[in-house]
Amino acid sequence: MPFELPQNLHPDCGPVAWLLGRWGGHGKGDYPTIEAYDYGQELVFQQDGRPFFHYFARSWIVDEDGEKVRDAAQETGFLRCRPEGKVELVLAHSSGVSEIWYGQAADGKLELHTAGVSFTESAKEVTAGHRLYGNVEGRLLYAYDMAAMGQELQPHLWATLERQ
Repeated sequence: MPFELPQNLHPDCGPVAWLLGRWGGHGKGDYPTIEAYDYGQELVFQQDGRPFFHYFARSWIVDEDGEKVRDAAQETGFLRCRPEGKVELVLAHSSGVSEIWYGQAADGKLELHTAGVSFTESAKEVTAGHRLYGNVEGRLLYAYDMAAMGQELQPHLWATLERQ
């Protein structure tokens, strides 16, 4: 089924309109402080005509057969669309981390960098991040680099998702 833009889409959301909807698929995670793992994931981007999208993501760890082992991360927030493809992302994680991101969207690509990270006293220390989302032949590909637990910014998550 081809993706159709909503009629009430705010003009500032045009550069990220391709993200709208529900996405699902699998990815890989790795970092010096943990064991590498495979995961399943669902992302949802919704809008109501105002210049932002509500974003929700949940993931679960999978075994070598792709079967769910346990629930993993959840995050939610708002992708705020500005003129000329500029974006702001306000994000809260189930792990006790909250972030402010700034970025640019154009030509089926969204790139974001953290401007600020806060975390609760029981959360792991996260200090910076870089996210890259791309529309590649109708799929959503993304990569997330993270600086945390005394480590420099480096690859942490990457996935390929299909529109559901």
